[in-house]
Amino acid sequence: MERYDPIKIEEKWQKIWEETKPYQVTEKPNTPKMFIAEMFPYPSGAGLHVGHVRNFTIVDVLTRFYEQQRLNVLRPFGYDTFGLPAENYAIKTGTAPQDVTKTNIDNFRKQAKRLGYAIDWSREINTSSPEYYKWTQWCFLQLFKKGLAYQKESYQWWCPEDQTVLANEQVENGKCWRCGHEVEKKKMKQWFFKITEYADELLEEIDSLDWPDKIKTMQKNWIGRSTGAEIDFEVEGGAPKITVFTTRPDTIMGATFLVVAPEYSGLEALTNDDTRETVLAYKAAAVKKSEIERQENKEKTGVFTGSYAINPATKEKIPIYVADYVLAGYGTGAIMAVPAYDDRDREFAEKFDLPIIEAELIDRDLYGTPKTTYRMRDWLISRQRYWGCPIPIAYDSEGEPHAIPEDQLPVIIPEVEDYKPDHTGRSALAKAKDWLKVEVFNEKTGQMEEMTRETDTLDGYACSSWYLWRYVSPHDSEHAWDPEAIKYWAPTDIYVGADHAVAHLLYIRFWCKFFADLGYLPFREPVKKLIYHGYINAPDGKKMSKSKGNVIDPLDVINDGYGADTLRTYEMFIGPVELDAAWDPRSVGGVYRFLNRCWALVFEKKERISDESNVVIRNKTIKKVTTDIVKNNFNTAVSALMEYVNELFKTGASNEDLVILAKLIKPFAPHLASEMLERLNADDEWPKWDEKHLATDEVEVVVQVNGKLRARLNVEKELLDDEDAIISLAKEDNNVKKFTENGIKKTIFVKKAKLVNIVA
Repeated sequence: MERYDPIKIEEKWQKIWEETKPYQVTEKPNTPKMFIAEMFPYPSGAGLHVGHVRNFTIVDVLTRFYEQQRLNVLRPFGYDTFGLPAENYAIKTGTAPQDVTKTNIDNFRKQAKRLGYAIDWSREINTSSPEYYKWTQWCFLQLFKKGLAYQKESYQWWCPEDQTVLANEQVENGKCWRCGHEVEKKKMKQWFFKITEYADELLEEIDSLDWPDKIKTMQKNWIGRSTGAEIDFEVEGGAPKITVFTTRPDTIMGATFLVVAPEYSGLEALTNDDTRETVLAYKAAAVKKSEIERQENKEKTGVFTGSYAINPATKEKIPIYVADYVLAGYGTGAIMAVPAYDDRDREFAEKFDLPIIEAELIDRDLYGTPKTTYRMRDWLISRQRYWGCPIPIAYDSEGEPHAIPEDQLPVIIPEVEDYKPDHTGRSALAKAKDWLKVEVFNEKTGQMEEMTRETDTLDGYACSSWYLWRYVSPHDSEHAWDPEAIKYWAPTDIYVGADHAVAHLLYIRFWCKFFADLGYLPFREPVKKLIYHGYINAPDGKKMSKSKGNVIDPLDVINDGYGADTLRTYEMFIGPVELDAAWDPRSVGGVYRFLNRCWALVFEKKERISDESNVVIRNKTIKKVTTDIVKNNFNTAVSALMEYVNELFKTGASNEDLVILAKLIKPFAPHLASEMLERLNADDEWPKWDEKHLATDEVEVVVQVNGKLRARLNVEKELLDDEDAIISLAKEDNNVKKFTENGIKKTIFVKKAKLVNIVA
């Protein structure tokens, strides 16, 4: 018997794929296409980790699955290479980010090939390549021309250590998400993209997306559309009136106090000699917190400003407080507090002993002006960093911005000796004196003029907002994406990731709609189906991190003799794709033994049985694996293959049984499957099941969660005697999973009623 040697087999097939390039594709107008991609990685010096492997393998399983069905499948690959890690490493070591990035990409590519991924390497992209960021700059200019890229001065989070502004989601517990240094608020002139221009469409199309419900809910909450009214409150003593936004103008009779945000522009005018010091101290402490912290903080805090407003409905004098649970950027930065009808207002009123009045509701039309507001802000996109896409703008002598002409793109990142930002807060680009000066046509004067380049660079999210379209024509020097190629390949059919549930996905949707409006894209949503998977944690269930020393290196698993096929198959078998899972070394060994058994069935000299002997189990397995892959139930697909192998060892196997086995395991273990198919002299076309061989005595089992119908299962009648199997099937149903995300307290199976009741 030939021994299963995964390393030897994998080296053989990887060499064949390298030479023959079977995954390099072109447009085939008469062949159905499938465009599948993952959220592309940042190539760190540490290389791939098992989280990457889960992400990439999901994409690879689907790629091979649809290829085996003879679809024209595009599975490209790329690297999100701008950002702080490479720049901080450059500051520390003096090594240019360009050099670090190249080394890291070479390592990532080598590791990805070691895992046997079916990638079209001819379409590889790198966001820090001038050939790529030329078109990121072009995208910026289109937004700038339409007034959707603009500057404004505002308070921003500033990291003194990294010397750059941060978005709200990059501030955690008052500290920078990357370096951990305490952040501060700083008033700066920054570049923004006007994503709010598309807020309504972004919100209204969410329900039509084939995306996980939790991601759609997060997007809705982030946009946060509220419909209500703005109402003016006069302030006693002659201070400027306060305009509040409320979604419940009908409750104004119950408004017993006002609350303004710490950043409210008229705050100091509301103070007096007795309260000013306390109010300003509260403001200074509040603005150090991120908006997320302020919204999630259960302990209500605030101070009395010293002023009173007049309720326009009751004519009562009501106190004005400042509190950090009110946000300056939402509505007007001021609210009327109605503690009888709002939980947050009630908590505040109870803490500060303020009146709670259940007053009558009145017409909406009596007070205020109808208004719609959004929680989502315009997208802050400028960063004071060297290692980013240069913003293609120059300033005239009056400080007015002008677009760098498109025929002068790309604006190349200049080489510098010192990568640290300067003392003014500008990026290291400001140190490239020759680069700073540029001749640009001034539209106002009608003359060419020497101007000064922008030294801010674009946030990395800009580079990743359009890369899916660059994949269709990555070497096109005339267009960001080829118009004909985009019609064939895009939009992306399946997009896979485990991060960026809100920002990135909103940004690519925003850019898609914008470029559709310009006529550059023939669709308005960039991704048809989203697969959002869970993380792989350390064996003790804790998050993997280098500092904890609990990171699992995928190459260690491969080189220990298990091979890439075992690692790939294990990561698909580890649990439901949408849930986090803990790494289990024992289960890795179990998957390796399974693949050994597949090998033995083909390469061990055993007498073959008739093709008709296992016709029922064979067709049932084809149907189960096929439908599970389509539903992203990769773990149960692998489980079905294991059951099939167990059955073949019991009954014996025909050539047909083995060909089917090899074809079905190829998405998960492509090297082993290719070796099996070569020995069996068979192609890899995906098999079809025949319903006539699936006729079984089935019954319907109803599944309830907390007393509500959530699923109907068709199971074989004899399975009713196996309570554990029935309950397991019930828990694996996707709709049941959705309603048991927070855990299951109890399961009850009533055989006579054919009912599973789950208490969650």
